[in-house]
Amino acid sequence: MDGRILVVEDDHPLRDVLLRGLREEGFAPVPASDGAGAIRLARERFDAVVLDVGLPDADGRDVCQALRASGFTAPVIFLTAHHHLTDRLSGFSAGGDDYLAKPFHLAELAARLRAALKRAGPPPTTATAGATTAGDFVLDPARFTCTAAGSPVDLTPTEFRLLAALLAAAGALVSRRALLRAAWPEGAQVSDNTLDQYLSRLRRKLRTAGSERTITTTRGIGHRLT
Repeated sequence: MDGRILVVEDDHPLRDVLLRGLREEGFAPVPASDGAGAIRLARERFDAVVLDVGLPDADGRDVCQALRASGFTAPVIFLTAHHHLTDRLSGFSAGGDDYLAKPFHLAELAARLRAALKRAGPPPTTATAGATTAGDFVLDPARFTCTAAGSPVDLTPTEFRLLAALLAAAGALVSRRALLRAAWPEGAQVSDNTLDQYLSRLRRKLRTAGSERTITTTRGIGHRLT
């Protein structure tokens, strides 16, 4: 199996198509029909979430924010009937990792899921080999954890990849294009404003953890971890 996927969709015919198609693609999908059910089920282990924005009891973006606030770090792919840039930006701001507008081909959803899972890396293990330490930072790809000044920092997969790219540069400037390539699946439509929002959220999380390090900007060129 390619991964255990939580499928949150209130349209029953579409949900059945998604479940059947994802099984045929090698995934193990689990259905939910509303936001409350998604939040309840997400206490279990899932490798990714396919989340409809228009749910009967909540906006899917609010559901995503609630999941992130609870410490859920698996990739989230939004499904929506809206095609506007502002909708995509709000989805990324809510903690989503990708955005797919209806109607779509199931093969594209499967491909985006595999790309998200590949970039998210393996699920947490007890291994610590390969952890990167720099100043008051410890970034552990094996466990998918981050600590700053001794405090845990809850990161989404996209935030984790951004921080890893900045940390790997060892204080050198990283171009915006390089950060986009490192953090989002190939072909994802990500605006400069979305990248800025993610970097702003990372700064806030590091500051809240008490880290002495921050992300600085050289306007029009790139960013560095200082």
